[in-house]
Amino acid sequence: DRSWQHGLHQAVEAKEGLELSPAQATMAKISFQRFFRLYPLLCGMTGTAAEASVELWRTYRTPVVPIPRHRPLLRVERADEVHADADSKWAALVARVREANRKGRPVLVGTRSVKVSEVISLRFEQAGLTHRVLNAVHPAEEADIVALAGQRKAITIATNMAGRGTDIGLAPGVPELGGLLVISAERNELKRVDRQLFGRAGRQGDPGEAYTLSSPDDEAFEKYAKVPARLLRWLMPSGSTRELGGPVAWLTRRFLDFAQVRAQRR
Repeated sequence: DRSWQHGLHQAVEAKEGLELSPAQATMAKISFQRFFRLYPLLCGMTGTAAEASVELWRTYRTPVVPIPRHRPLLRVERADEVHADADSKWAALVARVREANRKGRPVLVGTRSVKVSEVISLRFEQAGLTHRVLNAVHPAEEADIVALAGQRKAITIATNMAGRGTDIGLAPGVPELGGLLVISAERNELKRVDRQLFGRAGRQGDPGEAYTLSSPDDEAFEKYAKVPARLLRWLMPSGSTRELGGPVAWLTRRFLDFAQVRAQRR
């Protein structure tokens, strides 16, 4: 007894040649926050609650208690690698992945959307890089694939939801190569989602490395920092495929921080 609203259900029925069902009206609604507050006790466990601790307290009066790591963290998290535009960023991504693959190091490329994962997959195909794409369509199968992302020379492209909660074990010899390399194709709207992706590397005391490729063409700029994005495009050298440094890179990272703060508040 479920149906789409605003006439969409009847439109699909008409398209399929079925008898039209009567429109249904919503009599009452409840938010997730209010629904959860109906429970007398609330608790949970996650690796990325620290950024949301204020929201969790305001909404549920639930404190966040950090638990110390079981083993020392060996993951190296680098600052964003900044590029002039999307094309130069994708060219740099191919170069970084090819270099790691030549050494035998496994790479996990994280994307915000299925669309971006397909763009990157096409680039890898054109470069002759064998890879696998996970788009959170078949969770059970993708969990098995993600678990193998730590094998030598493995190249995996995954959206944020694909294979979440699956530990990536490193094959023999991979720790000596620096462990799993995680490259984010662009920053996510929320900082904690970036941390979820970076947390795929350096598990349980393993070595690892993680960083983000950024440019003024990233979606976060378009949605939450349009004016800064225009300024950066004016400052950027067009067609550069190398990593940019100096004041431009610093400004790009700060504006992305600003965009994430706006997204978090919204």
